[in-house]
Amino acid sequence: MPTKHSWEFKPYFRSKAYGWSGSSLAIKRLKAAVAEIKKLARTDAVTAADGAVWLFERFWPAFERIDTSSGALGNAVNCTQEQLLPAVITAPADRRTRDQWLGRLWQAVQDDGVDYLWVVQNHWGELSASPAVASAWADSFTGLIRMAWSDPRPGGTVQGTSLGLSSLLAAGRHQEIWDLLAIASFPFWHYRKFGVHAFVKDGRIEEALAYAEATRGLNQPDRSIDLACERILLAAGRAAEAYERYALTANESAMGLATFRAVARKYPEMDPSSILTDLARSSGDSGRYFAAAKDFGYFDLALRFAENGRTDPGTLSRAARDFAEKQPAFAMKAGRLALQRLLEGHGFDVTALDLQEAYQRYLAAATQLGLADSAAREAAALAAPYQGFRAAELLRLSARWTQ
Repeated sequence: MPTKHSWEFKPYFRSKAYGWSGSSLAIKRLKAAVAEIKKLARTDAVTAADGAVWLFERFWPAFERIDTSSGALGNAVNCTQEQLLPAVITAPADRRTRDQWLGRLWQAVQDDGVDYLWVVQNHWGELSASPAVASAWADSFTGLIRMAWSDPRPGGTVQGTSLGLSSLLAAGRHQEIWDLLAIASFPFWHYRKFGVHAFVKDGRIEEALAYAEATRGLNQPDRSIDLACERILLAAGRAAEAYERYALTANESAMGLATFRAVARKYPEMDPSSILTDLARSSGDSGRYFAAAKDFGYFDLALRFAENGRTDPGTLSRAARDFAEKQPAFAMKAGRLALQRLLEGHGFDVTALDLQEAYQRYLAAATQLGLADSAAREAAALAAPYQGFRAAELLRLSARWTQ
């Protein structure tokens, strides 16, 4: 049984605690709550899990007035669940306590106005901590799901569909999952992933992959499907196949450096330069991987990526600054390319100060090589064919240097 505990985070999650613009503060409070719960989990796992359940219950009441259009709060809520759910799943709670948690969470799911608790529903079978309990929960939903999906009229849904499918999976009732999904009018990945997991649990790897691939289509998340298939192959010890088929797309993120790190971490046996080359080729813009190649010491590769891609001139200029002493030849070439890109009109809200900084960083690297005078003349030659204030400023800077 959980013990009484005075949680510091509780007052910050009262009903309607935040206004329209309260997203940033709410995210800050979530992070503090996670840290507090994790700290107690080291000494009292059941009470910590009870605190996590209480926090999950409070998402909608506390946040219902917040503008969530940016997606930042939704991401923070998802991250909070992903961090705390393992503590709830593994807590050594007795049956009565766990049943109480499930009852409270189900009520919170029903009250949830924006489906904050979809992550909890996806892990309901694990939260049940017993195949028999999971099976009982599954029985509460399978008939309703079958009725809604069999209805020829479009739009039939059942609140708790993911909860029911997760419970079937935990209960080992795999055929029922496939039978239900077979009558769905649309192959929705959010539900079909439970069918994939069922095939994996049965050791039917090829069928799991085929089932996932068959889900692709309009409005389906290809990256999530790729990630699931990659995980299946990696778990099966088929790393080469996982890399060839899915790694480059499954791990794609907004930043090229983050993408490279994710792939390199999963495939330590691969040559990092080969991974970078593959990523650059598959992305359609090799310039996205300039920073990754630079940071890992592949300077020639970085320059090639920048020359063939669309690396921002500011990024190139900062590279010239950072490597002027350690790698002056690389820094000089990066600085020259930054000037070239600026003259071509690239960069956002470029001012004379930006041009001055880029020029000074370029010359600083050239000075390390004893090439300052020729670098200044080359900068002037670069600017000569162009019109506008960028070219004029660069010509002025070069003239001052060579006088």
